[in-house]
Amino acid sequence: MIERLKQIPGMTLYPRSVRRVEGSTFFLAREVQKKFLGIMGNQKDFEGQMRGEILMCPLTANNAAVIRNRIPQLHPQPLGLSQSFGFGDRLGLATPGHILALQKSRAIAPIFAQQSMRENARTGRTPQEVLDDAMWGVFQEGWREPWGADADHLNHPDDIDHCVTAGYSFFTFDPGEFVDNTVEHDSLKTIQEKFRSLPWDIFKRSPREMEEAYVGQTVNLGSGFSMTFDLQTLLRAGCKYGHAIGQVVRMYRHLTRLTKNFELEISVDETETPTTIEEHYFIAAELKRLGVNWISLAPRYAGRFEKGVEYIGDLNKFEDDLKFHAAIARKIGPYKLSLHSGSDKFSIYPIFSNHTNGIAHLKTAGTSYLEALRVIAKLNPGLFRAIYSLAIERYPQDRSTYHVSADLSHAPKIDQFKVDELPRVLDDFHAREILHVTYGSALAQLKDKILASLSENESDYLRVLQEHFVKHLQSFTQGE
Repeated sequence: MIERLKQIPGMTLYPRSVRRVEGSTFFLAREVQKKFLGIMGNQKDFEGQMRGEILMCPLTANNAAVIRNRIPQLHPQPLGLSQSFGFGDRLGLATPGHILALQKSRAIAPIFAQQSMRENARTGRTPQEVLDDAMWGVFQEGWREPWGADADHLNHPDDIDHCVTAGYSFFTFDPGEFVDNTVEHDSLKTIQEKFRSLPWDIFKRSPREMEEAYVGQTVNLGSGFSMTFDLQTLLRAGCKYGHAIGQVVRMYRHLTRLTKNFELEISVDETETPTTIEEHYFIAAELKRLGVNWISLAPRYAGRFEKGVEYIGDLNKFEDDLKFHAAIARKIGPYKLSLHSGSDKFSIYPIFSNHTNGIAHLKTAGTSYLEALRVIAKLNPGLFRAIYSLAIERYPQDRSTYHVSADLSHAPKIDQFKVDELPRVLDDFHAREILHVTYGSALAQLKDKILASLSENESDYLRVLQEHFVKHLQSFTQGE
């Protein structure tokens, strides 16, 4: 059948996509730069045009929904405690490259659709489009194993509804705006006043009962780790994270009213100060007591996790803290520790995998976009220069919601690079961060040109992605 399909004039077949299901043949192919779903056999409910015996279907939301029902493996699903990896994709083109990388490395459970509401707003995509784009990539490369879809960094209950409707299997709650970062500098009197104003109706405890539950209690975490809460430690943990815990509980109750088939991640990583081990324990213990079930949790670790660049900080300090965080996850869970802004942090992957015993999740996003720009820099230098110039212009505004430290005064001068040197710009710390956070501005002005350039050079883009993520995956599983 594959050889027969390859002979059709004007059509380029993706051979790994060919599937026989209940007597029908499904495949993905392209004409010029336009991909389509081909069907031979039962074509009920699909929308398209007949060419001979083949129904040629555009990659619409309706056709995506129908083929998911015909091929259940195209539905995202929960992945359990398996070591997992989130492949963010801001352009909707990267999933085939991610799959190629997985096939070259050790087994790991993948999340192919992963995008936050912030990224949706900046890329002009809906949660449904993000999931469908990933699914078509799964279909194109013939991926047969379970895969997940992450509704990333959800802040409010209303954000959940669209993602449930789209079919996401993994939901990341980010109550960061409810975290009180000022507690670190508050007086004891101020902390005591704040503590009394926590949402005690949600906690189902009085302030005194909370104190009795923690103060003076020594918690044995196993493996030689323990901690003891004093009053001030409890008050600071409660004030810093109490309202965030309340928001997670509200969102969890909303989600469970809509669906039961999901996994939950809790993220407090985008805060100004690290999550202490006592704070981590307080968050996890209270959420468990309040009936919240989750599969992974992302504290704010020691050091700096900036976008698209290596870890910045003391590796020994990171490892010492991580041992405690992992002990808490084993004690209260087990649940996975999650590493956000995790791309390109090669120095800490083996440490992270080792101390979590592989019960871990790593989340990447913009690094696939940066590798797309690397391909454009090599094959379409004029377009890359335009993207870079726009990034320099927009960086002061676009950086505001990201943890980055790139300095425009240290950014490479694009006019000093020869054409064959342009890909090297993507290796510079400042350029990477500047390009990473200005993707929304680039897509607002140059989206059609960017997508066209990558579509015309699909094999180059997938090869670059494969090489980039093989390095990530091999390092991430190294400590297992």
